[in-house]
Amino acid sequence: MTAVDVEGPTLWAVVGATGTGKSALSLDLAERLYAHGRPAEIINADAMQFYRGMDIGTAKLPESERRGIPHHLFDALDPTEEATVAWYQPRARSIIEEIQARGADAILVGGSGLYVSSVIYDFQFPPRDEALRAQLEADALEHGTGSLLARLAALSPETAAAVDAQNPRRVVRALEVALLGGDARVTLPSEPELWREPTRLVSVECDRPTLVERLDRRVDKMWVDGLVEEVRQLIPHGIERGVTASRAIGYAQALGQIEGRLSEGEAIDETQALTRRYARRQVAWFKRYPGIQHVHGPDIDAVLPE
Repeated sequence: MTAVDVEGPTLWAVVGATGTGKSALSLDLAERLYAHGRPAEIINADAMQFYRGMDIGTAKLPESERRGIPHHLFDALDPTEEATVAWYQPRARSIIEEIQARGADAILVGGSGLYVSSVIYDFQFPPRDEALRAQLEADALEHGTGSLLARLAALSPETAAAVDAQNPRRVVRALEVALLGGDARVTLPSEPELWREPTRLVSVECDRPTLVERLDRRVDKMWVDGLVEEVRQLIPHGIERGVTASRAIGYAQALGQIEGRLSEGEAIDETQALTRRYARRQVAWFKRYPGIQHVHGPDIDAVLPE
């Protein structure tokens, strides 16, 4: 049974690692749905593509290449604003409801697993305390993350072992949740419940050697296409102050190059290594989705035949 066989509009989630062809498949899917008599619109689920002016380093699809298909939640934040799942979930769900109220399918596309999960599943957020987090951020800035990791290990050894120790923001958030008595290990429940039906999940995949080569070439091309100049133009708009934007893969390294902390070669090498590591985490995350359809590359015929 395909989406066009069921009664009422469908929510699609096109997910997978960076560089696998999610954007191409989402566009093909929207056009194929239209050919079946059902319009469709696309909602962004890539955290870095929320940001205005961050185009080259996020491989954001230009408007001229969106084939006239409505796109939502691209260029929704300034670089100084913080992207959070708590900000994203209600906005994405509201847009999906509006799209489906128009009788159209909604296609959620992106590789930010936590953001995707927050929309498609009955997702509960760990506790938050803004004042506590501000204090922990100040501690991290003054003393580094080592002491915070030690406190986290005393409270939750498993969380401390799993958290990205190189990412101060994640360390702070994990300790904040642990101090509030919650669980900062963001995982899917053993039997996650979908937010709404019908929902179709599609994972776009690529064999590892091919993907690594593709990602390394993509990073090289970002520098050729002017990523450093793009970042230079974002500095007056406060990218250095952006909690999320300034740490984005590629953007942090381009800033390092501009500031003289990294050579161009070092910036590119570091971006390539971090991109490969991020892709591995994405693959592991989406493998846990029950009932997901796995397709090799943007194969629209495997998803929705003519």
